[in-house]
Amino acid sequence: MSSPKNSNELQAVLAQLRPYFVRCGWFSLVVAVLVLAPSGYMLEVYGRVVTSRSYLTLGMLTVLVLVAYVVLEVVEYARGEVLEAAGRALDARLEPRLYAIIFDGRVRGTGSGSQAPLHDLRTVREFLVSPAMHAILEAPVALIMAVLLFLISPWLGLMALVFGAAQTLVAWFNERATQAPLVQANVVAQQAQQQAEDTLRNAEVVEAMGMLRQLYARWLQRQREFLGLQAQASESGGGYQALAKLLQGVLSSALLGLACWLLLHDELHGGGGMMIIASILGGRMLAPLVQLVAQWQTVVQVRGAWARLGQLLAQIPAQAPQMPLPAPLGKLEVVQLSAAAPTAMGAAAANVPVPASGGVQMILRGLQFELQPGDGLAVAGPSASGKSTLARLLVGLWPAAAGSVRLDGASVYSWNKQELGPYLGYLPQTVDLFDGTVAENIARFGALEMDKVEAAAREVGLHELILALPKGYDTVIGPGGARLSGGQRQRIGLARALYGHPVLVVLDEPNSSLDEEGDELLNRAIAAARARGTTVVVVTHRMGVLGVVNKLLLLREGQQVAFGPRDEVMAAVNKAQQASAKGQAAVAGDAALPAGGAVQ
Repeated sequence: MSSPKNSNELQAVLAQLRPYFVRCGWFSLVVAVLVLAPSGYMLEVYGRVVTSRSYLTLGMLTVLVLVAYVVLEVVEYARGEVLEAAGRALDARLEPRLYAIIFDGRVRGTGSGSQAPLHDLRTVREFLVSPAMHAILEAPVALIMAVLLFLISPWLGLMALVFGAAQTLVAWFNERATQAPLVQANVVAQQAQQQAEDTLRNAEVVEAMGMLRQLYARWLQRQREFLGLQAQASESGGGYQALAKLLQGVLSSALLGLACWLLLHDELHGGGGMMIIASILGGRMLAPLVQLVAQWQTVVQVRGAWARLGQLLAQIPAQAPQMPLPAPLGKLEVVQLSAAAPTAMGAAAANVPVPASGGVQMILRGLQFELQPGDGLAVAGPSASGKSTLARLLVGLWPAAAGSVRLDGASVYSWNKQELGPYLGYLPQTVDLFDGTVAENIARFGALEMDKVEAAAREVGLHELILALPKGYDTVIGPGGARLSGGQRQRIGLARALYGHPVLVVLDEPNSSLDEEGDELLNRAIAAARARGTTVVVVTHRMGVLGVVNKLLLLREGQQVAFGPRDEVMAAVNKAQQASAKGQAAVAGDAALPAGGAVQ
C-alpha cells in the first residue's frame, strides 16, 4: 500500500502495523503447511495402511490429521484476530486525525469537510481482514512451494515458474482492464451519495417546490453511470478470474502428467507418491495469485483509498503541541483586521459574492478596536456589511487575511480550541443543537454539573420552560432540537453560550426568534454577564439591546464607520443624519427655484 503520495504519517502507521503483519506471515506459513495435511493423510493411507492392513497405523494417522485440522482452525482464527487488532490500531492512529481534519474543514470552509476520508479509512480497515489480504500474506509461501517442486525435479519447478509468470501476466492485464472503470465508478458513486445527502438535508425545500422528480432524475443518472462502470469492470475482471482458475487447474494436471513422465524415465525423486504431491504443490503455489485476481476490485479500491489518505495527511500536517496558556480575563483586541472567506463556500455563507475573475473578495477591511473585561459591544450595520464574519473571527473560526484578533494578547485563531473553548461562548445565527437531553446541550456535552446547567438556564429565563417539558432537563430534544420551537432552540443556545461563565461571549443575532419577553430576558442575561466581568459582543439589527451595552461598532461594506462609547457614536450618527437631511432639503429647495434664482 505504499505510494509516492503517502505522507510521513502513513509511513509511521505502516511501521506501527508491521509487527502485526510479521505475526500473520508466520501464521500464514503454518497454514500453508497444515493445508497439505489431508493430502499427506491420503498418501499415507494408500502407501502404508492399504499395503500393511494395520488398524493401528490407520488410527494414528487419523488422529494426526484431526489434530492438524484443529491446529489449522486455531491458527487461522489467531491470524484473523491479529488482523482485527491491526485494524483497531489503524483506527486508533488515524481516526482522530481524520475527524479533526473533517471538522476543521467544515468549520473553516477549507474544502476538506467531506466525510470521504472516514470512508477511505473504513475501506482500508476492512481490507485488512479481507480474503485479498490473506492472499497477500500467503504469497511468500508460493515461493516455498516452488522450491519444493525444484527439489522434486527441476523440470517440475521450471513448469511451475512458467505458469506462475503466466498467472502474473493475467493479474497485470486484469489491473489494466479494471482499474480505470473502478476508479471512475468510485468517483461517480461519491457524487451520487453526496447529491442524495444534499436532497435529504433540504427535504422541506424540495417537497415545497416540487423539485424531487428533477433531483431524483439527476441522482439516477449518476447511479446508472456508476452501475455501468462497475459492470464494465466486473465483466473484464470475471474473464481474467476465469482464466486464472483455468491456469491453476491446468498446472495441477500438467505437473501430474510431467511427474508421471519423469517417473517412467526414472527421473522423479521420491517415487510415485511425488506425482500427487507435485500436483498439490502446484495448485497451492498459484492459489494466492488466483485469489488476488478474484479480489482485484478490492485491491484497486484500497489502493485508491490509501493514496487519498496519504495525500490529505500530507496537505494538512498535524499541528505541533502548543504550550498551555494562562486562563484569559477577557481583554479583546482587534488590530487592523481584514478578512476574506476561506473558500467560495465560505463567501456564500457570508452572503458575499466571489469575483468572477477569481480574485480575493475582502469581506472586512482594516477594523481596529479594543474591549476591556466587562465591556458590552453592539455591532450594527446593513446586510452583507460583514457582521457575521466579524463574529466568526472573534471566536477564532476564520483566519484573518491581515491583522489579528487577540484575547489577552494571544491569537484567538491559533489558540487550542479545546483549551480555549470553556472560556468562550458563541451563538451563531442558525442555532444548531444536538440529539441529546436539554441538560447535555446546555453543558456542551461535557461533565454534567447540574448547578451550572440550571444557573445558565435561569439566567436566560428558561428554567420554568424546561421544567414544563416531559422529563425536564432530561428531555431528549431530537436531532437539531427538532422537538423544540425556534425560540426555545435559540434560548437553549444562549444558555449554552453562557454556561460556565465564559470570559468572552459573542452573540450573532441572538434575538431573531425571540418575542418581547425573550428580548427582555436576553437584555438581563447580557447585563448579568457584564456585571461579573464577561466581555459581550452582540451582532444585531434590533436596537433594543443598546440599553445594556456601553460600546457601539458600525460597519458598512466591510469597513468600520464608527466605534466608541455607545452614546457618543449614536450622537455622531444622529448629527450626521440631521446634516444629511438638511443638505437634502437645501437641494430640494434649490430645485424649486425658477431660472435665475429669483424668489417668486
